[in-house]
Amino acid sequence: MEDLGPDAGPDEDGRPVLYHWSHSFSSQKVRLALAEKGVCCRLVSVSLPLGEHHQPWFMRLSPEGDVPVLVHRRRRLHRPDHIVDYLERAFPPKEGVVRLLPEEGSPLAVRVQHYRELLDSLPVDAYTLACLLRPQLARTALMPAAAAHRIRSHIANTESELKQLAEQHPDLRDAYLAKQMRLKSKLRDHDNVQYLNKILDELEKVLDQVEMELQRRNEETPEEGHPQPWLCCEAFTLADVSLAVTLHRLSFLGLAQCNWGAGKRPNLEAYYERVQRRETFRRVLGRVNNILLSAVLPTALHVARRKAPRILGTALTAGLLAGAAYLALTLGRRRLGGVLSALGARWGLR
Repeated sequence: MEDLGPDAGPDEDGRPVLYHWSHSFSSQKVRLALAEKGVCCRLVSVSLPLGEHHQPWFMRLSPEGDVPVLVHRRRRLHRPDHIVDYLERAFPPKEGVVRLLPEEGSPLAVRVQHYRELLDSLPVDAYTLACLLRPQLARTALMPAAAAHRIRSHIANTESELKQLAEQHPDLRDAYLAKQMRLKSKLRDHDNVQYLNKILDELEKVLDQVEMELQRRNEETPEEGHPQPWLCCEAFTLADVSLAVTLHRLSFLGLAQCNWGAGKRPNLEAYYERVQRRETFRRVLGRVNNILLSAVLPTALHVARRKAPRILGTALTAGLLAGAAYLALTLGRRRLGGVLSALGARWGLR
């Protein structure tokens, strides 16, 4: 899949065009589905830390200002579940392209759809914001608790930016103000301890169901000479796409140890270790512990490309990026809070 940047044109060559951001949970789900299906797609990066999803050109493409957005054959789709279902219909199995949904109406299809809906019902954006604002929720949090108040400040700044954009672009006023109200609502929810406890309890119940289903798969599988199954069957399905991306996000937020570590849910732990070795997973999601390089450097490169005078040349740009890489590796966990607080208002909430 080729990354064309924010100025990519329409799907004139017939390939789908996906507007995404690499750390957006919903974008990750669609990108993993594309990789698993083997569908060639043009990627257009929409940087949430740089606020590109609030730019008028993108708000006209996606009235809610959210990634991902898929454009293909004069169609424009916004919700990740709608995008993935469309990809299954538009790209049936053939050489190089695989099916991620079983035959419609079969018992296996019912099972896959059940776990898709179960996992997709989890408010992952709420877990993300909750752990950013309340790092004490995670035993292995990557961000120090002292950074939470800075994130709230950035959220307040984002609300002001949306209000200004609404005034500057009257044709998009309603869309900007609606997004501002959604942001305020999210912040209110995450100041409600009762709400946070409720959604964490729901997570426990869903993971318990997944653990039991994985146990059933293990009991159905002969001990030797048989492929190890995934969540619903031997094949990797859309239920596995949802589960893999969800576990990746929970791990990133520091919620792995308390949910499947230390033998709490051994089948889930083994599943996540196995899925991380999958080539498509590594290509789309990378490693959680590469957060500084994977979040900071692409943004730095993007800024360098757009802001640096051309006279500086490639050598200086390369030198700057090498320096950024060195700093990212040496700053470590102590400085990670500052980085995440700068991204917290916009980062991966969808």
